Amino acid sequence: MNEIELTRAILKNTLQLGPRADGLDADTPLLGHIPELDSMAVLTVLLAIEDECGVTIEDDEVSAETFATIGSLASFVADKLAT
Repeated sequence: MNEIELTRAILKNTLQLGPRADGLDADTPLLGHIPELDSMAVLTVLLAIEDECGVTIEDDEVSAETFATIGSLASFVADKLAT
């Protein structure tokens, strides 16, 4: 599973997007475009990434740009997996 697929699966499960998640690609905007992704959901997604990937995410590692698109979030996940 590549980072885009992993990120899509995490968002699908965490936000309970159902089949809507199947249409998400690297260019799909997140913040402000997926109603389920509010500030509390962002925290839940970050916790899911930590659990799924076995990484630790520090507060100062995350910004609005991290959640700009599926691709930017997937890049963040890839960077965390590489460390």
